[in-house]
Amino acid sequence: MKVLITGASSGMGADMARILSSKGYDLILVARRKEKLEKIKKELNTNIEIITMDLSSTFNCMSLYQKVKKQDIDIVINNAGFGLFGTFNTTNLDKELDMIDLNIKAVHTLTKLFLKDFIKKDKGYILNVASSAAFTPGPLMGTYYSTKSYVLHLTQAIYEELRRMNSKVYIGALCPGPVDTEFNKVARVSFNVKSLNSYDVSNYAIKKMFKRKLIIIPSLLMKITYILIKIAPTKLKLKVTYNIQKAKQK
Repeated sequence: MKVLITGASSGMGADMARILSSKGYDLILVARRKEKLEKIKKELNTNIEIITMDLSSTFNCMSLYQKVKKQDIDIVINNAGFGLFGTFNTTNLDKELDMIDLNIKAVHTLTKLFLKDFIKKDKGYILNVASSAAFTPGPLMGTYYSTKSYVLHLTQAIYEELRRMNSKVYIGALCPGPVDTEFNKVARVSFNVKSLNSYDVSNYAIKKMFKRKLIIIPSLLMKITYILIKIAPTKLKLKVTYNIQKAKQK
């Protein structure tokens, strides 16, 4: 069996690669940083192909698909993404557009292209990495929260379409809270609660993926938060989320 993982050079992408390789899966690892991909490749014992590519380009996403589509891929993990902190009027527009391209357009494109193949075969797994940020609007990280909401809602919609087709294809969304990865450095935030271990979250996500869980939430705290968010008034959610984000500022 073969797995494609984007954003595989560090964090959860790299840890998912380690876990799946230990289970005997061959891997296609995609990220921008060749040196880090090569380092991870040396750790692993199964067949590993590395592809250095910036997936914020839709053209590159299409090229990636064309490059690997004949390899009979069984699992696609859309993990690549980043965040940005700041009020909407002060954050850099170019970075936000890059974020939309990577967090939304790349996930959308790769999900659609591989899903069509999986439906034809009537098998396959797609795991889209969203976030607990997908559950609510996120003042001070508005664009990031919005991109993750898109990923979650798209995944849920496709899940229902597949269910009504009686398809054996799986799709699900991983929605962790704070995880100890390079995300914090890129987004320029510091979580004021203890971050989850990246390997533990990755291991949990893979187990739940194979159990065909739609929304995968790794921690009890985030599960409780998810339930509370559903019933909380919007303005209260906005105030609470703003204060949580403000406390992260470095």
